[in-house]
Amino acid sequence: MEELATKKTYRNYLFFWSGQLFSLFGSSIISFVLIWWITVETQNPLLLAIAIFLRILPMTIFLPIAGVFSDRFDRKKLILVADSLQAFITFLLILFFLSGLANVWIIMIVISLRSICQAFHVPTVNAIIPSMVPEQNLPRINGINFLFTGIVGIFAQLIAAILWIIFPISMILWLDVITFFIALLPLLLIKIPSVIKKTEKNETVEKNSFLKEFRLGFKTLRAIPGLLILIFLGMMTNFLLRPLVTLLPLYVILHGGDTAYYAFTLTFLHGGTIIGAVATSIKKKWPHKIRIIFVGTVVIMGGSLVMALAPRGLFFMIFMAGIILGIAMPIINSLAQTFIQTIVPKDKLGRITSIDWFLSNLMSPIGVIISGPLALILGIPGLLMYSAIIGLIIPVSLWCFTKIRKLDYDDEAKLKKIIEDVNNI
Repeated sequence: MEELATKKTYRNYLFFWSGQLFSLFGSSIISFVLIWWITVETQNPLLLAIAIFLRILPMTIFLPIAGVFSDRFDRKKLILVADSLQAFITFLLILFFLSGLANVWIIMIVISLRSICQAFHVPTVNAIIPSMVPEQNLPRINGINFLFTGIVGIFAQLIAAILWIIFPISMILWLDVITFFIALLPLLLIKIPSVIKKTEKNETVEKNSFLKEFRLGFKTLRAIPGLLILIFLGMMTNFLLRPLVTLLPLYVILHGGDTAYYAFTLTFLHGGTIIGAVATSIKKKWPHKIRIIFVGTVVIMGGSLVMALAPRGLFFMIFMAGIILGIAMPIINSLAQTFIQTIVPKDKLGRITSIDWFLSNLMSPIGVIISGPLALILGIPGLLMYSAIIGLIIPVSLWCFTKIRKLDYDDEAKLKKIIEDVNNI
């Protein structure tokens, strides 16, 4: 019988989650300094694109595998192994810098290996939420999660920029190792409920075919009306935002900015994320979820267009565009995540989460790798402008020319029927 989330498991989750925020803080600082190191040392849009590409591609490839692992094995051990390996990789990079052997390609390898660790960490951490958090608290905890992620992001970027000025990169990297040990304590002390089903012979699903379980995840995905269209929308949005995400450091330099301006741009982006996350954590019920997701996507691409059209040196316009982007992101992501957590059985959630992430990010590596060459041809502002315009056309077209606008997930009877169908797969 499936364990129900209780007040005790909820408290345990909050304890675990607090440790994860420290881990996120360390990882955010490391991501900032590694990307900025490549930007400063090379000032090459192609190498910067390759670095972002290698941060995304390994994670995208390993996500489906990691999702099955998350449903088949002890989730606590998976998180422990993934986080430990990531900290160890950072420690090795510290040794490379101290010995003077670090170069851009060593950092590329480190970024790739950390990406693989994240592929196992992300779906596993997301999959444990509904097993530890009562269903009525899911929208709020998802909103609070985005809220504190934004707060951590703001402080991490600012502190990373300050540390970059004061300390050598080898010393800054130690923060990732230190925050790993802080996050380790809650993980070791709490119990994460098992969702592995038992067969009549008391054997676990570990003996089932890996491929069979993977196909079951896709079958479950197809059984949820409209979800594939939403994932396609996510795929294209991620693809079209890649030039902005990839080339933002160089875009800041193009506008005459430096490390501080780059940090402030990210700070305003995360500030918008906080505003959007506060909205999702305060408001308990969100009717018309699909409509909000589509409107939010239009807002995101609109903010991207504003940023692309900013005159040189007008950072106020770039900062305001960052806020617009940031506000919409947690709202649509939280609504989509809560919907999946509510409708998908807990023993299938790892697979569905990983497949969702896999499909949503499938186009991202391509978007990253072509950003460099296209930026050389079109210029960075031109590339960002065309990407944003296409990004505005896609959600409007999907809304007008598909049946997704007719789906009603606010109808309790219809929603209950969908949940029953998914449970019977």
